[in-house]
Amino acid sequence: MIRWIRQQLGFDPPLQSPTRTIYVSNHFPQFGHFVLQKFPDNRIISSKYTVWNFVPKNLFEQFRRIANFYFLVIFLVQLMIDTPTSPFTSGLPLFFVITVTAIKQGYEDWLRHKADNEVNNTPVYVIRSGRLVQTRSQNIRVGDIVKIEKDQTFPTDLVLLSTDRADGTCYVTTASLDGETNLKTHRAVPEIAKLQTVFQLDKLRAVITCHGPEPDLYRFVGRITIKSTQGEIVRPLGAENLLLKGASLKNTSQVFGVAVYTGMDAKIALNYKSKSQKRSSVEKSMNTFLIIFLEILVIEAVISTILKYSWCHESPYNERTIQEKNSSRILTAISDFLAFMVLYNYIIPISLYVTVEMQKFLGSFFIVWDLDLYHEDSGQRAQVNTSDLNEELGQVEYVLTDKTGTLTENEMKFRECSINGLKYKYINGSLVPEGVTGELSRDAFTDEEVMFLKAISLCHTVHISDLEETHRPKLRHAVADLSKVQYYAASPDEKALVEAARRIGVAFAGSDEKNVILNTFGKTERYKLLDVLEFDADRRRMSVIVETPEGKMVMFTKGAESSIIPLARTGAIAIMNAHVDELAMKGLRTLCIACKFLSKQEYQEIEAQLLAARTSLQQREQVVAEAFNFIEKDLHLLGITGIEDKLQDKVPETIEALKLSGIKVWVLTGDKQETAISVCLSSGHFHKNMNILELTNQKSDLECAEQLRRLNIRIKQDHVVQHGLVVDGISLAHALRGHEELFMEICKDCSAVLCCRMAPLQKAKVVRLLKTLPAKPITLAIGDGANDVSMILEANIGIGIMGKEGRQAVRNSDYAIARFCFLTKLMFVHGHFYYIRISHLVQYFFYKNVCFITPQFLYQFFCKFSQQDEKECHAEKVLFPTILEYNETLYDGAYLTLYNICFTSLPILMYSLFEQDVHPRILRSKPALYKEISKNEVLSLKRFLYWTLLGFCHAFIFFFGAYLLRGGEDASMMGNAQMFGNWAFGFLVFTIMFITVTLKLGVETHYWTWINHFVMWGSIIFYFVFSLIYGAALWPFLQLQSMYAVFSHLLSSASVWLGIIVIVITCLFPDVLRKVFWRHTRPTLAQRSQFLETNAGITCMESLCCYSGGETGCSPFRRVLDQIMGRCNSLRVNSTDLSVHPREKRTLSIPHVQEGFSDNGAIVHLAEILE
Repeated sequence: MIRWIRQQLGFDPPLQSPTRTIYVSNHFPQFGHFVLQKFPDNRIISSKYTVWNFVPKNLFEQFRRIANFYFLVIFLVQLMIDTPTSPFTSGLPLFFVITVTAIKQGYEDWLRHKADNEVNNTPVYVIRSGRLVQTRSQNIRVGDIVKIEKDQTFPTDLVLLSTDRADGTCYVTTASLDGETNLKTHRAVPEIAKLQTVFQLDKLRAVITCHGPEPDLYRFVGRITIKSTQGEIVRPLGAENLLLKGASLKNTSQVFGVAVYTGMDAKIALNYKSKSQKRSSVEKSMNTFLIIFLEILVIEAVISTILKYSWCHESPYNERTIQEKNSSRILTAISDFLAFMVLYNYIIPISLYVTVEMQKFLGSFFIVWDLDLYHEDSGQRAQVNTSDLNEELGQVEYVLTDKTGTLTENEMKFRECSINGLKYKYINGSLVPEGVTGELSRDAFTDEEVMFLKAISLCHTVHISDLEETHRPKLRHAVADLSKVQYYAASPDEKALVEAARRIGVAFAGSDEKNVILNTFGKTERYKLLDVLEFDADRRRMSVIVETPEGKMVMFTKGAESSIIPLARTGAIAIMNAHVDELAMKGLRTLCIACKFLSKQEYQEIEAQLLAARTSLQQREQVVAEAFNFIEKDLHLLGITGIEDKLQDKVPETIEALKLSGIKVWVLTGDKQETAISVCLSSGHFHKNMNILELTNQKSDLECAEQLRRLNIRIKQDHVVQHGLVVDGISLAHALRGHEELFMEICKDCSAVLCCRMAPLQKAKVVRLLKTLPAKPITLAIGDGANDVSMILEANIGIGIMGKEGRQAVRNSDYAIARFCFLTKLMFVHGHFYYIRISHLVQYFFYKNVCFITPQFLYQFFCKFSQQDEKECHAEKVLFPTILEYNETLYDGAYLTLYNICFTSLPILMYSLFEQDVHPRILRSKPALYKEISKNEVLSLKRFLYWTLLGFCHAFIFFFGAYLLRGGEDASMMGNAQMFGNWAFGFLVFTIMFITVTLKLGVETHYWTWINHFVMWGSIIFYFVFSLIYGAALWPFLQLQSMYAVFSHLLSSASVWLGIIVIVITCLFPDVLRKVFWRHTRPTLAQRSQFLETNAGITCMESLCCYSGGETGCSPFRRVLDQIMGRCNSLRVNSTDLSVHPREKRTLSIPHVQEGFSDNGAIVHLAEILE
């Protein structure tokens, strides 16, 4: 019962069997025993909540936050014991925060429900009771036969039964799943492919046995048992037989498939499950600061409790009631302690989390809207998958990048090759031997060269698309006009090779399940396709077995040189092995081509072995891989191809900028070592004068350890020289077994690191190794392919490149961009701004709450911790005898409630969205500015303590300034014949405090917009308007109205206004003076860079009243202050300075130039501005 309830609330998923048995068309056996398995319906549920579990689940998630849980406890304490403040003062802010968050999350979930309903109610056709009936997608059951027509989307995961083609093939695009726009071929089991009518399919009796649901889109293991009068026929089922939900049918009129995974069991639904939560360093710091403030709160409550009992024998405390005499001292002390906890609880900023969430959510739109991150050629803009890590973009210390498709274009062009030991260049569609000018004629090709070109045209997964191929029912002839042919391939390498072979003269003209047609120099040749040994990342090769028109059986194999050359026994192996290194040094991607002739007996043995492996349900992948490895041996090496993948634009400049900012760049790639080194040299990752160290080809742990020690000694001896490290995957595996510390020490001493021949999991291990260093550096992983997903998920920040290797990296990333060069804008500008903004937001929140609650603590010393003395009570009763009751707090409850919610919320939110301390152009051009804020410098404990102490200092000035204005011990006259009572004193303190903390934010603001002005001055106006209305009448819905007429009487006094102005200036002037002093004597790099801004230069006093453009309102005062401080004329570029003649040269003096800035750089920027 408990498990059922938890499942209904969404906490426990239902248990599932590791395998499932599916009866096609739900024809269950009439005789014999079988276990009927239960499967979910076809409803897609991407929502998080239901009507039943929204309230408990949402409340549970929100109260997991320490601040929310703390205020809940405080609220409950206020309900249970007699506390100085009303429960509403804690309950209303908590209710507001919880309600706003719940509404936001509920609305987002409602949108998910709406999208789910659109998908679940899509009309589909299924075969039931011998008829084709229309139903909704959500009503599809496992075992139903579903009909899909051209251009429709598959409503669930289906095993293909038949198509309108006799060979049972269909074409599918999975662009919505992985972004690949090429057409993929899927095949039906031959024995069922001939069943193309509803009547025939309804009579089908078959059972599918397959593994349970799993998220891997490219893996499906199963078998189908077909029952007929002749007996049972068993056939294997693989990924080529599975049609995925979300994919679309193309170039095929209709298909029939049986549902195997429905609803949330579908592979696309399993891939939508949330990833592990990543937390930013700012969030961790925020939790640390919250604990510190909790400690301060407890200390204040303990001090107050002790002092109360230390003064309890003084009048009027010596007279206790009977109830007090009979109560336990321990319980009374605990009650008093909790009461003080409630009184001071506002030191914890409850609205901090809501403000931070809104800042992150709204701020993420600036990344999406940034036109500098928009790629015009592809029409793609930046994408934000999570806004929780915006500020982390400004704290990156390590960038780990893929090579192919990330640093390079992933647009492959065939450039060179080696055939039988002779090198050729591909020029204008012809193969030209090295050292020969002119083109080869068709008759000049040798048998080895023709065999090499045929291998390229036969061994691939390329699909052809043209009008003739689409409409012809059977492959009886080649495509008439090859110029109309368009090739589609999952791998850009294969497409480049097949297109190059077509231009040379050996063209791939079409294929079906059993035949492949080549047009060889104008002659049509038909090859019977016997078998395909699919590519996988472990073997790093693929093979096809064909029967030539002459009746010979040949296996063509293509793959990486490391997986082909060791298996080769004949051919010019030594020469072509050297050619591999030569091509790789030119930066070309290399592939080896080989072949093997088979006898009929050998092929029969291979066929039987493959059938047994493919029908195995236990460890099928391992068994199939062993069969492939057994078959692919004793090869004849035909040749080697060299494919160029050129660098993306501005890659060298981007890598150089990252290094100048103090970020270490690592390149992790699966390519060959020589190819990777060549790309690193051309991209600027390695420099020509850099000492390249190699940790490669290590055979054992001991050998690797010895090499590591030699490298470490060499680095120590050549400490002046820059070093670059090259590591291959095998050596890395040895280095990570017991030698991690030495390996990382060497890596930290190297300026650049290249890891080649890396498997996807090895990339993730490298990222994890960096993350677990004692310094806990922030890592950023960037890649574009499915092999980069593991390191993207492992890194603190994962960035996907919208490239040509699918969208899996984009789907699993935190951010997605179209080009590698966009990284500088994303990190140097957006990362800088987000980190500065949220750091100041967090510090300011704690500062203003210290200012808010410290006067409450100081007030207790004057009422001997009973919250009010008799003189003040009597003074207030004389002034307002009809409404005053015994008060127990300095502030009125309305002000306690609205301080964080209304009065001070909008200015800091707008500041955190629009603040720009340095112009974006300068941030991009001066990478050293990024280094200045690294290692969480702005939100360090030192700066946090400064803000906290500043809050305490300001609070003392508020309180004692108002106390002196009040007249000390006696409630003096305010100059308008009114007495200065308790509520007037509290209101005065609150008014001074509110104005000061609001203007303090203005002092910290560098970039003013009309929005900042509106919310800041509007908040002050709103405060006074609210106070006037709140105290202007006796509101019937308020039981206690202590503030009646306080505002009008208090602020009608000129001395009060003068006192407010003096106290506010007293608080802010030392802070402004400190900024002036440090800016003049020890300016930071950011402050010096402000002299280069295209708008008005921001100086020490302008932050109070400067505008976003043009001359500022404080410029005259600023110039006077500059003269007093003896400052050199600061560089200012505004409308008045642009009157200089374009040809006139101006000498500009920029004080305090330091590292990261150069006079030449300044002149270049100013020249751009002045032009």
